[in-house]
Amino acid sequence: MTAVTNFIARKSGYNINLVGLCSATVILFWAIVALIAPMITPYPVGEIVDWDYFGPSSSAFWLGSDYLGRDVLSRILMGARFTVGISLGAVTLACFIGVTLGMLAAVIGGLFDQVLSRFLDAFNSIPSKLFGLVVVAAVGSSVPVLILTLTAIYAPGSYRFARALAVNINTMDFVTVARARGEGTLYLIKEEILPNIIGPVLADFGLRFVFIVLLLSGLSFLGLGVLPPNADWGALVKENISGLPFAAPAVIYPSFAIASLTISVNMMIDNLPKKIRDRED
Repeated sequence: MTAVTNFIARKSGYNINLVGLCSATVILFWAIVALIAPMITPYPVGEIVDWDYFGPSSSAFWLGSDYLGRDVLSRILMGARFTVGISLGAVTLACFIGVTLGMLAAVIGGLFDQVLSRFLDAFNSIPSKLFGLVVVAAVGSSVPVLILTLTAIYAPGSYRFARALAVNINTMDFVTVARARGEGTLYLIKEEILPNIIGPVLADFGLRFVFIVLLLSGLSFLGLGVLPPNADWGALVKENISGLPFAAPAVIYPSFAIASLTISVNMMIDNLPKKIRDRED
């Protein structure tokens, strides 16, 4: 494994360590599972295939059966599609909106910056889980609603982070020179500011992805996630929680799936190559 790491480091020009490579492998695994889940599930996710509820692992049911006798492996594989898909869609929208508005506020400044910052600060003060519960309970649970709700919750934090970075870059000499040349706001954002904050923004993207996975799992645990018979990983833990005293695989493996993804993302961010993680002028 060390030889593979060294080979990749030589070819890419980046210092890649073993922990980062292993974490990236786990993330890639779940991403591929999310893409091809319908093709690799052994049984339909809503079909009762085992008369023994909370059945143990066996050759027919590798991860056992749940509280109704459905195949846990099939439900975890399909749950990856919802957990990874919803979280990735929400974090992409949140970071795109937050980073774009943050750079605009830093470059334009003045009243635009003050009004936007105060509004988003006030919105950010609302507890995330409470906001999610109110919106999903009022509007109803669906994939678009979950994505938009999670986007609204995490876009203000992304805005504050991007604005803080962009304000520092905006005061540097090369930006002043670009302004003196008569360059417009879009040019300053695209050519001067964004390339110099992209590393920290990518790291923040990864962290917010973890936060969204955990919040989505929490909402699903409270019954406000993906609608049955489909389920994300948080809903799988919730619906099988009564099997916890029996150490049922149906509640252990979805928890392990959540932990493996979130921990891997955190570890990969912590072990990003310095050239990517740090700002490059």
